[in-house]
Amino acid sequence: MPKEQFYLVDKAVGGDEQALEELLLGVQDMVFNLSLRMLGSPHDAEDASQEIYVRVITSLSTFKKESAFSTWVYRVACNHLLNYKKSMFAKMPPLSFEYYGADIDAGHVAAGGARAVGVDEDLLAQELKMSCTNVMLQCFDSESRLIYVLGTMLKVDSKICGEILGITPEAYRQRLSRARHKMAGFLSEYCGLASSPRCGCKQRVGYAIQNRRLDPANLEYTKLAQAEASAFIQAMEEIDSQSHIFANLPRYRSPQKVQDYLQKILHSEDMETILSGEVQ
Repeated sequence: MPKEQFYLVDKAVGGDEQALEELLLGVQDMVFNLSLRMLGSPHDAEDASQEIYVRVITSLSTFKKESAFSTWVYRVACNHLLNYKKSMFAKMPPLSFEYYGADIDAGHVAAGGARAVGVDEDLLAQELKMSCTNVMLQCFDSESRLIYVLGTMLKVDSKICGEILGITPEAYRQRLSRARHKMAGFLSEYCGLASSPRCGCKQRVGYAIQNRRLDPANLEYTKLAQAEASAFIQAMEEIDSQSHIFANLPRYRSPQKVQDYLQKILHSEDMETILSGEVQ
């Protein structure tokens, strides 16, 4: 597979749009899911994914073939997302597990609003679960979030993660263990998915609607098409008992908006300039 990818990279750098398209289509879901977990909202993930595609294209000639193409794309994406300042959460005061826990304790109201708009309550609870888990990740600082997402949700090898972050695999595993321990403690205390009585997705639906955190008329996660689970399943050692809550969250296909943007770039008259790396 790497040799085939290297061949496609050579062709793409030489101006072969079909080779470039094949390369990017192979990583588009990966890029979107990483962006979604890092930024906490589908809209921000769409915007960031588009920017990452441009960075990948303009930097393609610098790919030295010292790793798999997908590993290199991870590195480009991670560097971009670690410094991303345009997301909704980047513009807000930093979240913390303490703040989120207090919000959970305060956030139980009747879910009458859900029934009033005629939306199935189970569907709303599932939507809230997807939203809540992604928002929960924002309680980490950006590097800890990236470490947790790569190790627990995307199951990237520790050697690769260490290379991305510029640390040893051992240091990465230590930081991942600390992040998992912190998340596990929070989940066991507050999250109904981990059998805590303090919160359940259905219990929070009414509160989320009341505070405009959940819009029954616009279920963002429900609208996303799920990717084939087999494409993401890899062996992973269970380090804590709560890892499955995040490890088993669905992986999504790149939204049509992002796919359309990618096609627009690929078939642009300026593709030769973009491939040359002259676009800033």
